[in-house]
Amino acid sequence: MTYRVADNRTYSSISENNHRFKIVLLGESEVGKSSLVDRFVKNQFHEFPQNTIGAYFTKTVLINDLTVQLEIWDTAGQERYHVLAPMYYRRTQAAIIVYDITDHVTFEKAKKWIKELQNQVPSTLTMLVGNKLDLNICRSVEFDELQKFADENNLLFMETSAKHSVNVTDVFKTIARKLSKIETANADDGRSQHLLVGSENDDKRNCCM
Repeated sequence: MTYRVADNRTYSSISENNHRFKIVLLGESEVGKSSLVDRFVKNQFHEFPQNTIGAYFTKTVLINDLTVQLEIWDTAGQERYHVLAPMYYRRTQAAIIVYDITDHVTFEKAKKWIKELQNQVPSTLTMLVGNKLDLNICRSVEFDELQKFADENNLLFMETSAKHSVNVTDVFKTIARKLSKIETANADDGRSQHLLVGSENDDKRNCCM
C-alpha cells in the first residue's frame, strides 16, 4: 500500500518534540476527511479531491509552550477498504470520526465507526466532526442531534468547513491539548508512584539499620 506523506519538519528534529501523538481519521467516502487534513497541514482545499487509500501527514503545533507533533493518518472511506481499519487503530491515541452534515446516512455510519473503535481500542480519545458547514442550508443532521449523541457517548464534537477553513485547526489543537494533559497527568502519576516506592524502600532500610 502506498501513502501520501506530508511533513513540515525534518526527521532529525522529530525526536526533540515534547509530545508525539498518533491520530486516525475515520468515516465514509466523500465526507471530507482528506480535505480537513489538507486544510490543517497545508492550508489547501481541492474542490474535487481524489479518493484516498491511505495517507500519512505530520504537523507540529505549540500547545501551552509545549511542542506537540501530530502524526495524522487519513484512511479510505470506501467499504472495500474497511477491513484495513484495524491496522490504523494500533497505537492510536486519538480518532476523528467525520461525517457530512448534509447526509444523514454518513452520520449513522459514523456511529458504527465509533462503536467499532470503542470495542477495539476503548481508551482512544474520540472526536465526532460534522464537516461541510459551508452547506449549512442543506443540512440533514442538526447540531442538537450531534451534541446529544456526543454527550451520551462521552465524545468531543465539533462542526467544520474544510472549504472555508472553519474550526479545522480547532479540531486538531483541541485533541492535541487533551492528549497533552492526559500524558502529563500520567507522567505525574508515574513520578508520584516512583517517589512513594522510593520512600517505602528508605523506610525499610532505616528499620534494618
